Amino acid sequence: MPIIIAKNIEKIYNPKTVPVHALRGVDLTIDKGEFTAIVGPSGSGKTTLLNIIGGLDHPTGGSIEVDDTDISKLSDNQLIDFRQKKIGFVFQSYNLIPVLTVEENTEFVMLLQKRPKEERHRRVSELLASFGLGDKKDKRPSQLSGGQQQRVAVARALAPKPTFVLADEPTANLDSVSASNLLDIMEKMNREEHVTFVFSTHDQRVIDRARRVVTLVDGKIDSDILQK
Repeated sequence: MPIIIAKNIEKIYNPKTVPVHALRGVDLTIDKGEFTAIVGPSGSGKTTLLNIIGGLDHPTGGSIEVDDTDISKLSDNQLIDFRQKKIGFVFQSYNLIPVLTVEENTEFVMLLQKRPKEERHRRVSELLASFGLGDKKDKRPSQLSGGQQQRVAVARALAPKPTFVLADEPTANLDSVSASNLLDIMEKMNREEHVTFVFSTHDQRVIDRARRVVTLVDGKIDSDILQK
């Protein structure tokens, strides 16, 4: 069942001065339960495409439907609300809130959604235990390794049970062991909770694990391959 439908997506930066064509008519459908990597050389448009799918950027042309909603037609405030309810984000730089504990960072989106305290604590406890972070719940990000911080970021993204998770270069700052552990967790969540993951990545470690690899070149889809 499709949960993301991108149709003829165009993105032009600086249209009135020196136009940069980041995306040139991209058509892409992502089904529920996919574990998909969007890859390509620097400047190919993969991060731009991820940002448009996530409602962090607006397309110049075309439409993007997420869970039967054309998000390209939503106002900024509607987009904020939609992202909170439907989309989990994982970034290369972790984006954790330094003054909050691991537990508080993990429940942060659920807090914004005004979920009941009991529900928040139950979900966070389950996730931190699954991620091997139960004994770190009272630590702050500065007291964690890079791999641990990224696991917290993934737990935060998964906490509200989003429709899908967008991960932009999530392993770029991690050593091999930490990257492998993180991908193990993501695969487990994909398999057991049917969480849909869409990655933007250069990392061969992610590409090797993905079941579908979409390659962008010069803002266009060059290939779309099912690996497993």
